Amino acid sequence: MSTPAARAAWLRGEITRHNDAYFVHDAPLIPDADYDALVRELRELEARHPELGKESSVTHTVGAPSSTVFREVIHGRPMLSLDNVFSADELREWSERVAKGLERDPATLVFAVEPKIDGLALSITYTNGVMIQAATRGDGRVGEDVTDNVRTIANVPAILRGGASGTFEVRGEVFLAKEDFEELNQRQREFHEREFANPRNAAAGSLRQKDSSISAQRPLSFLAYQLVDLEGTFSFASHAATLEQMSEWGFFVAPEIVVVTGADAMIARSEWFELHRHDLHYQIDGVVIKIDDLAQRDELGSTSRAPRWATARKFPPEERTTRLLAIEVSIGRTGRATPYAVLEPVVVAGSTVSLATLHNEDQVALKDVRPGDLVIVRKAGDVIPEVVSAVPEKGRRRHRAWAFPSTCPDCGGPLQRVSDESDTYCVNPACPAQLLQQIIHFASRPALDIEGLGEQRVAQLMQEGLVADVADLFSLRVEDLASLEGLGELSATSLVNAIQGAKAMPLSRVLVGLGIRHVGPVAARALASTFRSYERVARAPLEELEAVDGVGPVIAQSVYQYCREDETRERMARLAAAGMALGEPEPAPTLEATLEGRAVVMTGSIEGYSRDEAEAAIVARGGTSPGSVSKKTYCVVVGEAPGAAKVTKARDLGVPMIPPTEFERLLATGTWTVTLA
Repeated sequence: MSTPAARAAWLRGEITRHNDAYFVHDAPLIPDADYDALVRELRELEARHPELGKESSVTHTVGAPSSTVFREVIHGRPMLSLDNVFSADELREWSERVAKGLERDPATLVFAVEPKIDGLALSITYTNGVMIQAATRGDGRVGEDVTDNVRTIANVPAILRGGASGTFEVRGEVFLAKEDFEELNQRQREFHEREFANPRNAAAGSLRQKDSSISAQRPLSFLAYQLVDLEGTFSFASHAATLEQMSEWGFFVAPEIVVVTGADAMIARSEWFELHRHDLHYQIDGVVIKIDDLAQRDELGSTSRAPRWATARKFPPEERTTRLLAIEVSIGRTGRATPYAVLEPVVVAGSTVSLATLHNEDQVALKDVRPGDLVIVRKAGDVIPEVVSAVPEKGRRRHRAWAFPSTCPDCGGPLQRVSDESDTYCVNPACPAQLLQQIIHFASRPALDIEGLGEQRVAQLMQEGLVADVADLFSLRVEDLASLEGLGELSATSLVNAIQGAKAMPLSRVLVGLGIRHVGPVAARALASTFRSYERVARAPLEELEAVDGVGPVIAQSVYQYCREDETRERMARLAAAGMALGEPEPAPTLEATLEGRAVVMTGSIEGYSRDEAEAAIVARGGTSPGSVSKKTYCVVVGEAPGAAKVTKARDLGVPMIPPTEFERLLATGTWTVTLA
């Protein structure tokens, strides 16, 4: 491979393929030593070029990623995140804001103080006391259907003890108890398999297995912490009452939860958890404090991402010392130049760290860390490794102070610091590092979800000079791609069809894909649902953008500025000329349940529908759209460039296959007139 990006992309593709063979199909394609060599090479490459490394990289995952095989589930109510505080003073300030919002004395407020489990958030839906569905948090609005895997968790009741009426969600955390985690790793050692880095990763990887029998072999547990009443069936007045009810139904509720009155008692209990964090039988990384009165919660409400009636106090992260080998700079998709530390590998908070952020030029100078220093490393928020400070070493001569480079390490263009910020940027819009990350992000699952357009393919297309901007994707032709390494005519056709199918993606996904600073899925949906078209977003005055619920001044200013840049105008004009809808569809009306209880599998592209739209149409009519064919599949809709595996499986199982011309009839009536051979 001619570039580090292309080599890293190829390595990830190979490792993913071997992970699937090894972890999912139990049929390894190469010896362990050869597999380990691939992983080792990728890790070394990411260490030299951190702009190539990311949390989704196969070097940060356990087993084979399986999210693409799970059906999407829209939560009955959004699964919001939590705002964080990191000290008793910040916790007191939060309680004072809450008291002000309720016009009450902080000393009179009643709080529930709970352990913050380090696991995977899960929502389980029950109807009349029977479990019907389980889904991961996902992006807060849409999660992944993991019902079959959750049914294998021993302490999740399939039928609630004592019964219940109505439809509601029980939310909580999937986790591995400390002793279960140790036993799991002991088993890994006995079978000469890789150990899991920490309980959270092991739990997440176990729950998201394609094969539920693998999940069944893992000692997963579930802790319930929230009841979401979707139909107004219940009349609880307090959070404590909901916890008691969930316990009576058969759920595990943290026994350390206490309900206290007043900010002083609440802070004291949070400090008790910090003191005893290692005494609990599950791993925690903080405490969650919630207002106990449910009516007061309704009065306080939520922001677009977090409730105002709850917060999380994160514990001080674990710290370790190691040697700082070098300081280098990486370039992100916005051009931001971030200094990072190359470290001697060290285990921090349960995982091995060899790279750590130094944030910006000012932080490097403030901390005065230099190559060769012994440094303290911690995980900020127990997630992102960072260098805290240098450790003085008597008699050791230090290197000269590190100076921020003046040119981009990728394109050689100038690096410039924004006058009123501490960040430095590569100002060359043609910087290959920026362009690569922009296109990868545009095609990623949270954005346009273009199947087959991953890192390896984007790097290859850029290397061949076929794309330099996201708008170039829609000019690609089959004949442009068919002669490329790894692509034949069939694969090239599939890729072009996938790209063309992305033209129908709703505006909310396009806004995410454009990578506008500060604009995530929540803000993108808010903007799209308010303005309905990109043209209206682009023409909106700043005050109208700021008035959108869930946006605010910072995001509004970023969107306003982005839409008025010449480069943006040219890009959006090209996207519109290519046929992108650039609009947000109106909410679908209630439809007749013609596919109630039926599983319809989609493969290939269907004219007039993106993959998400086709699946949404099935779900809107009461059906499901799983990612694989089984004996329970009602039919398979075979579009253009279908997957060979699904067609073969349908044929072997005798599942009916219908052409895309029958899709509308299927939606309208639940039947079809033409069947493929």
